[in-house]
Amino acid sequence: MSSHDHHHDHDHDHEHPRLSELQLRVKALESLLIDKGLVDPAALDIFIDTYETKVGPRNGAQVVAKAWTDPAFKAQLLEDASAAIKSFGFEGRQGEHMVVLENTPRVHNMVVCTLCSCYPWPVLGLPPVWYKSAPYRARAVNDPRGVLRDFGTELPDDVEIKVWDSTAELRYLVLPMRPAGTEHLGEDELVDLITRNSMIGTEVVTFPAKVPEAAE
Repeated sequence: MSSHDHHHDHDHDHEHPRLSELQLRVKALESLLIDKGLVDPAALDIFIDTYETKVGPRNGAQVVAKAWTDPAFKAQLLEDASAAIKSFGFEGRQGEHMVVLENTPRVHNMVVCTLCSCYPWPVLGLPPVWYKSAPYRARAVNDPRGVLRDFGTELPDDVEIKVWDSTAELRYLVLPMRPAGTEHLGEDELVDLITRNSMIGTEVVTFPAKVPEAAE
């Protein structure tokens, strides 16, 4: 069973022509710097990968690990995610209004932005390419179980999959389930297990940690 909570407004700031023009200018500047030999494309790729898969997602992982080990913080996070996340110093544009969705043995949450690519930058960094792609945005709604399989995530048939549609006004962070066998681990060790994809909801956290695949 799956459900789709659609809360999208068409006045997305991501769809504003001014932002599209800015994106084009950034691409043009990037090309110019590369053509003039001022920027190494390989170094630029490493920089982008660092913020897409390491620095940004580690912020969210710290929030998740804290929720796993501190019941009072978890309660605060589920009640007022924006305030709880702000207590870590993680705030700013693209993360002003946050909601945290808790995965349980009976419910699995997954996040998408069907109209563009709204994404909680302060806790997850740069959005991955696949998150912004048309196939993911369409299939996450119409075939969420199939999307999960593409990410290597097989869920029992009796687990309900809820798909949440991010908007310019509201962004989501999935609180994945803590894997069995991690009771002896501290917060820092737990952080290393928590992946960006598990906080989007396309994967589950595993222990020992799943070896991450190359970024697409």
